Amino acid sequence: MKITGIELRRIAMPLVTPFRTSFGTETERDVLLLRVITPDAEGWAECVAMSDPLYSPEYVDGAADVLRRFLIPALPATVDPHTAEAALHPFKGHRMAKAALHTAVLDAHLRTGGQPLATYLGATRPQVPSGVSVGIMNSIPELLEAVTGYLEEGYRRIKLKIEPGNDLAPVRAVREHFGPDLLLQVDANAAYTLTDAPHLAKLDPYDLLLIEQPLAHDDLIQHAHLAQKITTPICLDESIESAAHAAAAITLGACSIINIKPGRVGGYLEARRIHDLAQAHGIAVWCGGMLETGIGRAANVALAALPGFTLPGDTSASDRYYTTDITPPFELHDGHLSVPTGPGIGIDPIPDLLDAVTTSTEWIPL
Repeated sequence: MKITGIELRRIAMPLVTPFRTSFGTETERDVLLLRVITPDAEGWAECVAMSDPLYSPEYVDGAADVLRRFLIPALPATVDPHTAEAALHPFKGHRMAKAALHTAVLDAHLRTGGQPLATYLGATRPQVPSGVSVGIMNSIPELLEAVTGYLEEGYRRIKLKIEPGNDLAPVRAVREHFGPDLLLQVDANAAYTLTDAPHLAKLDPYDLLLIEQPLAHDDLIQHAHLAQKITTPICLDESIESAAHAAAAITLGACSIINIKPGRVGGYLEARRIHDLAQAHGIAVWCGGMLETGIGRAANVALAALPGFTLPGDTSASDRYYTTDITPPFELHDGHLSVPTGPGIGIDPIPDLLDAVTTSTEWIPL
């Protein structure tokens, strides 16, 4: 497959409501989209890097810079998904930028051959159960109202963002209000330290599915120690940037669950490797989200249909985050999202909607 050029497109997507986590509050996403042009097809992808390097060291301006200066020029004249991955491998880090470029190449490749991404990855289900991530709220009544609304919409699992000072009370309130049958988990985004273990153990009575990334992203040893001090299962997110990281975490006993975010690990081929590794070791996985538009969400839903994804992911409907998406919206049906069946990621942006939110475009010929 020969690529004739690549478009970098920035869009501004206002969120329906502010989304607060332990590292900050988002009201709008500055999204970098990639479009790969070949003689036979176009491939689309979304870079999940945030505006600021808070969730990870990557940020959207940096991703655009490394793409134009290093990653795109490294692609061979004739490329497929595996040669593209090999060409990007020598560059250290920048996994979100790599994931975006590789996914756009993969999408164009699969569209040329008429194969859906879900089929290519080995998906086994036509739909996936959908969970929702609930940001930190200003009050308990506001939180209970939000959770009520999501459950009425049909979401199968609730995830609460927590931070020191905003943890036990919201978890207690939600568990007591909605009862023991609610699938409930929490996400700390690395807001705690091992000295907080006695406090985190106070979450154990609330029968949580998991606590996600309680400690620093670069400390598997501390997570392994924490796992011995609490009974709530530990799920790693920011700590897992590759299959090698996943293998180390499993060997150390640092987690019993892994949140697989394709953008964080460098793309869907690496995400599938982590899935296969976890499945071989009896480790549950689920698909996390980064407030994606329909472009990123389509690919995530395809991944989440693999057999090892046994927990509902953050594959929420489009209207959870955006009043108007740039693609046909993903909608809940009985708490599930349908897996796209068209070639590649199976969805395209709607030109008028895309143009309305575009802030800049850049064409890079090859």
